[in-house]
Amino acid sequence: MGLFDDFSRFLEDRLDEYLRNNPHLELMVLEEKLREQEEETLNLMTDLRRQEKQLQDEILGLAREIQLWHARIEKAKAANRLDLAEPAEAHEASLLRQGNQKWGQMEVLKERIQQTQELQKKIEARRKEVQAKVSEAQATRTTTRSAESAGTGWNQTAAMGSNVDALEKQFRRWEAEEELEQLKRNLGRS
Repeated sequence: MGLFDDFSRFLEDRLDEYLRNNPHLELMVLEEKLREQEEETLNLMTDLRRQEKQLQDEILGLAREIQLWHARIEKAKAANRLDLAEPAEAHEASLLRQGNQKWGQMEVLKERIQQTQELQKKIEARRKEVQAKVSEAQATRTTTRSAESAGTGWNQTAAMGSNVDALEKQFRRWEAEEELEQLKRNLGRS
């Protein structure tokens, strides 16, 4: 397995290097990861809503059963049937405990739903930020390519102009990498 692990590590290193040299691609990968996280969050939200509906149904069922047993207790007491009233009261108390437990589960579930909604909004906002950076990077690349292709037809005599262009290119790459690192740090904090 050592050879396979070495080869796998080699490929991962080459991919990382390629992405570092092409920050726009790294942004696109980051955008895709955010899109996947957003989809997973929406699926989780759907599951939580289903669980919430199920708990609501169970609570309503318990409430109906408690009403039934409460009426039976009153009827047994009115008929002076303590042999029935006392066990019925114990059963009603058990149903009330179950209802309280379900209600507690519902409160926890509602909190999870709210947290998931907030997370989904954060992911969506970050994805839009990254999407804007991808568009910006693509526009910069297009502008740079246009300038380079326009410059190849000219007879450029001043070496200073080409040095400035190279310097401009280096600064743009450095600034894009800084923005990417900042986005990664912001994403890591959430």
